[in-house]
Amino acid sequence: MSDPLPPVPEKHHRDVQGGAARAAVFGVSDGLVSNVAIVLGFAGANPGPGLVRLAGLAGLIGGAVSMAAGEYVSMTAQAELLERELEMERLELRRRPEAERRELAQIYRSRGVDEDTAEQLAAALSQDPDLALQTHAREELGIDPDSLGEPVKAALSSFVTFSVGASIPLVPYFFATGTAALTAAVVLGVLAALAVGAFLARFTGRPMGRSAGRQLLFSAVPAAITYAIGSAVGVTGIG
Repeated sequence: MSDPLPPVPEKHHRDVQGGAARAAVFGVSDGLVSNVAIVLGFAGANPGPGLVRLAGLAGLIGGAVSMAAGEYVSMTAQAELLERELEMERLELRRRPEAERRELAQIYRSRGVDEDTAEQLAAALSQDPDLALQTHAREELGIDPDSLGEPVKAALSSFVTFSVGASIPLVPYFFATGTAALTAAVVLGVLAALAVGAFLARFTGRPMGRSAGRQLLFSAVPAAITYAIGSAVGVTGIG
């Protein structure tokens, strides 16, 4: 009898465990929303284009660094916490292997596996220390020991994508002034919000119209508020 064929690895699932994809999605969305609000808020005060550029660049750089640092710190802290839990589980497997085997069998029984099969599974999986740790981590702790996140990659992804989103409403002020720059910034902001929403819908499998409309709403409302405040307050134009 010929040996069974090796399992074919699945290719239809996206890799969303490392954190970079999540950071990229939030980065471009946050960059767009926050800098549209900043740029239009300053533009509403009717200053010179130099002030709008300065405010937009400050928002872009400050926001991108803040997002990257936040992603790195949060994901590093999460990874360290999970590593601590794994180390505790590793010690328990060395100190109390029989109790851990019974615990694993109980987990399988609670999921509907009959008692004999649960005991056999637990006994077989407990033979290899590495396999036992991986199994307990997944079944008991709900984590994957091989996928604790990639803080550096997530931070870089967040920095780059936030910068891309934040640059969109700012670009017109490097090439135009006054009403022309403001109109271009609004149009680009609307188009970018719809594009980000459509991308999110494609990424998550949600309805495209609802996702695009939601992203547009989240971008337009704060921009309208800051523009109104800027118009009401006003500044002395420079640049």
